[in-house]
Amino acid sequence: MHFIEFIGRVFLAVLFLIEGLQKTAIQEDVITYMESHGVPEVFYLPALIIEILIPLLLVVGYKVKFSASIMALFTFTVAIIFHTDFSGEMQSLFFLKDLAIAGGFLIIVAHGPGNISLDYYLQKEELDYTKDMFQG
Repeated sequence: MHFIEFIGRVFLAVLFLIEGLQKTAIQEDVITYMESHGVPEVFYLPALIIEILIPLLLVVGYKVKFSASIMALFTFTVAIIFHTDFSGEMQSLFFLKDLAIAGGFLIIVAHGPGNISLDYYLQKEELDYTKDMFQG
């Protein structure tokens, strides 16, 4: 089961990693699209950092609950800003897709990183250290 949790984190992260990396190649187009939806250019770099850095943290399993919370909020915000023109079927689909992805991140927040994660390893090391400290 732990491997499945890890694969789930990887699947969610890969989507954002690829999108974030692609956005570096088409920066002007992305900024134009953002501005057409009322989002100032100043948010380009923070969004890029969120789309690349936070998914990497999810893959290695570091600060997973915090990272998944940030990604759920980011994904929900993207859905609200960019995909609420429900006159087109594709925008409705993108909105629902983003809600589903945000839901996946919220499940990670609720259940934690699992055993295949840096968080689990660090917590285990801390517990072992504390146990040794009180036994010695």
